[in-house]
Amino acid sequence: MFLTLCLITNPLISQSGRVYEFLNLPTSARITAIGGYGIPDTEQDINMALFYPSLINSEMHQDLTLNFVSYFDDIHYGTAAYSRTFERLGSFTGRVQYISYGSFDERDETGQDMGTFRAAEYAVVVGWGRQLSDYFHIGSNLKIIGSDFYKYSSFGFAVDVSGSYINHERLFAASLLFRNIGRQITHYHSGNNEPLPFEIVAGASKKLLNAPIRLFGVAHNLQKWDLTYDRQVESGYMSAETKTSREDNIGDFADRFMHHIILGIEFLPTDNLSFHLGYNYRRRQEMKVESRLSTVGFSWGLGVKISRFQFSYGRSDYHLAGAPNHITVLFNVEDVFGGSVKSMPNAE
Repeated sequence: MFLTLCLITNPLISQSGRVYEFLNLPTSARITAIGGYGIPDTEQDINMALFYPSLINSEMHQDLTLNFVSYFDDIHYGTAAYSRTFERLGSFTGRVQYISYGSFDERDETGQDMGTFRAAEYAVVVGWGRQLSDYFHIGSNLKIIGSDFYKYSSFGFAVDVSGSYINHERLFAASLLFRNIGRQITHYHSGNNEPLPFEIVAGASKKLLNAPIRLFGVAHNLQKWDLTYDRQVESGYMSAETKTSREDNIGDFADRFMHHIILGIEFLPTDNLSFHLGYNYRRRQEMKVESRLSTVGFSWGLGVKISRFQFSYGRSDYHLAGAPNHITVLFNVEDVFGGSVKSMPNAE
């Protein structure tokens, strides 16, 4: 179990050597289905607004979303979020996010059983968004973060800042996000201040005017060009004197570029049904098994509206060993308890 924990909390999410990596986990089934990163769009989806706070607006007033993921082994995580607009203060979201790493057996140096303990991390997030003009929007998230690993604990804070361009007439949206800007307040080890998983993300989506299709692309980790692992040759690490051809240089550039890119498509046949497909190049390159064909790096999902509730399912293939299942329930509190019906977030 401990080995599984070590593998899951670093390589499958992002770079190692940073704290609070659970903040990078997808917060909705739709985000899981499209490759692990949110996309800006012209809809009123609170789950996308949790990722890009500049998408928060009054149309999401009293939307409530619940998410649960059965991750790997005994690990599971989830979120609960609510949006509300105040006449003088603006539009806000509130979110609680957690990950539980399961139960562990504690033993002393002789192997004697000393009971069990659990490990978990959590965050409380408040988001705010504002429309500056017909097309431009800004927003931010404030995150209070806690982490508890038996005798080791940490507390910190972070902020997200984003801006969005949304053109409803052309069904086009684009956003730029600066994510997880912050620091630890208390540390696992005294005096050992570790960095947070900061990154810069840019995303865009376009719904075709005469077809029920949305195309999207996301560029992530723009703060660092080379996301690849050190390349090795049979004799060891490649030396600075190793000569490469022009074709090798072009291929190397393309590979490093694509490590930042997620592409996908959404099919929206009706207001009550949607299908999602994403491709994460970096995940496939890092987690595929060369000797076997597989769908590692691909993700998919669907959404369906039944009465006043929207249900979504997302599945992302991390490795041949398995794929997490993500379930989302979304509804509007006023619709359910007040009687009116609100259209689903991805309906035109």
